[in-house]
Amino acid sequence: MKPEWRNWYTRATQNRVSQGMRVRVPPPAHMQKIIAVVGPTASGKSALGTYLAQKLNGEIISADSRQVYKGLDIGTGKVTKKEMAGIPHHLLSVASPKKQFTVDGFVKQAEKALYVILQKARIAIVVGGTGLYVDMLLGRMAYPNVPPNLKLREQLEQQTTKQLFAQLKKLDPRRAANIEPNHKRRLIRAIEIAKAIGQSPDTRTTSTTNNKYNTLWLGLNPEYKKLKQNIRMRLFARIRTGMVAEAKRLHKQGLSYKRMAELGLEYRYLSLLLQNKITKQEFETQLERSIWQYAKRQMRWFKGNKDIRWVSGKSQALRLSKQFLS
Repeated sequence: MKPEWRNWYTRATQNRVSQGMRVRVPPPAHMQKIIAVVGPTASGKSALGTYLAQKLNGEIISADSRQVYKGLDIGTGKVTKKEMAGIPHHLLSVASPKKQFTVDGFVKQAEKALYVILQKARIAIVVGGTGLYVDMLLGRMAYPNVPPNLKLREQLEQQTTKQLFAQLKKLDPRRAANIEPNHKRRLIRAIEIAKAIGQSPDTRTTSTTNNKYNTLWLGLNPEYKKLKQNIRMRLFARIRTGMVAEAKRLHKQGLSYKRMAELGLEYRYLSLLLQNKITKQEFETQLERSIWQYAKRQMRWFKGNKDIRWVSGKSQALRLSKQFLS
């Protein structure tokens, strides 16, 4: 158990004992069996994760860098209460969109959720498409703890995302291949790290023997045409159900257009649309293209993980999960 939150776990255990509740001490981390469901956006991860949780007495930990924010529901395609089907989902809507939520913050909160799930003798199922979040949580990579360089950040803020991306490609081609090229905050942080330590860690060289937990990696990778169709259908379904109205409401509640753009993808284009910088047609066309490019970056990331078992459907995923747990 990590020392930085051993005290939290002790207090939680004492509270459960004082309330007459049974307490199960989780096994050491390397013996804990965890299922990870990964893949590109619109591949069906949420539905598969919920299905496995229903069949295996599990709970979901979401690993999505935008779904952690409150109010970013329709735009991010956040799972609805109905789609949760009564399964507890952790790390959804835990942060204010007005402030940046860091990878480190995600890992700390997700580790707490993991131990709560394991203490109840349930199966933890990590579901998400943000590869960095998943790999950091499950121990495939240890990201460098580089403190903020305020002077450098101030200089980089003056540059365009195009200039920042070009600079990152020179400093750290590996990170540039997997980063969202229009996400200014992430580009600045990546450059900050690259200038401090050089290239980011290569997760492709990490094997299961170095992982923090005993993990079954399940991946979804629909064929090209099917995934493109899924992305298109999902996007237009979100537009019909009020994605633009949601963005207007967020702005009314104090989310600036600048911060909205920093959130990337859907919200970057929503900020442009609401400021009349692009037409509705341009919004739909450019956003669909950007989501597809994002899906390709996700697949580049996950294909570096040779432990992933790529599954074709729910029955195969359930069979592999039962074999793993037994």
